[in-house]
Amino acid sequence: MLPNHVSVLGAGSWGTALAVLLAHNISRITLWGRDPNQINDICKNAENQKYLPEVPLPENLHATSDIADTVDDSLCFLIAVPSKAYRETLELLKKAILASDKNPENSTIIWATKGFDPDDGKLLSQVTEEVFGTFDNQGVISGPSFARETAVSLPTALTLACRSEEVAQSLSSWFRTESTRVYFSDDPVGVQLGGAVKNVMAIAAGISDGLGFGANARTALITRGLSEMRRLGMKLGGRSETFMGLTGVGDLILTCTDNQSRNRRFGIGLGEGESSNQIALKIGQEIEGINTVHELFGISQRYQIDMPITEQVYHIIYDNADPAEAVQKLLRRDPKAESV
Repeated sequence: MLPNHVSVLGAGSWGTALAVLLAHNISRITLWGRDPNQINDICKNAENQKYLPEVPLPENLHATSDIADTVDDSLCFLIAVPSKAYRETLELLKKAILASDKNPENSTIIWATKGFDPDDGKLLSQVTEEVFGTFDNQGVISGPSFARETAVSLPTALTLACRSEEVAQSLSSWFRTESTRVYFSDDPVGVQLGGAVKNVMAIAAGISDGLGFGANARTALITRGLSEMRRLGMKLGGRSETFMGLTGVGDLILTCTDNQSRNRRFGIGLGEGESSNQIALKIGQEIEGINTVHELFGISQRYQIDMPITEQVYHIIYDNADPAEAVQKLLRRDPKAESV
């Protein structure tokens, strides 16, 4: 059964696109962002000119910078803020729910954020459980999708994952339209890890292309990046088959090969010799892979998981390693069986 109201927290490009998508099925959508000036512009223009220009917002979508406006009896929330703001946003939301004399454990929380908690490297499902408690109506939506294409109803496929496949199947109906196919899964760990790791691999592919290394090198990075994703994912409790689906190899291919990907564009800039700060300023939106590679490298060291591409991207961004030399280090690694 569809709720009559869903609040989307995060007024960036992806949050706005998902709010537009939800508006096809849900009678009332509230889009929350913390910047009052941006929200005023959205209300004035019926368009998110900063992050998703030239996409008209539907009449049943209301924008606000007051988080209290997101809370009503439905208690249905979609979180689409950057990973570094995820915990803080959940804590703000919980306070707003309690202030309205409602029980946070009656909420339905889906997140579209990709990455890890920057303070401790935890999965966002763990953060959600720490802030709100553990209950069935919690899940992650992910898949190979760019915001603009989703918002203008180009064909898109996504996956929604919860601990319970039955709950995931029910919640997936929020997003399903004639142009958007939504699968369901009971592997939220695998779905989250696929969505996080692919951003790092997109930076790596961008670096390779920025160096002019060609299609052969890009394809090799994508393929070996999938191996890293799978090794990490299975170590942390994800299922192997998840990484061969939309939220694994599907999202990996998309973000590594199309310049709509901010992470890929960031990598191209690094390969061409620009500084991280110069590229980030030029892109002007969140580049999740920058924070994710820091957390991912720490996790790989902690669990002793071989992730050489991740390691070299980390050294390029955080230790100012030379991109060309980093690629040479990958090529000089000892030969081994491909399945390893």
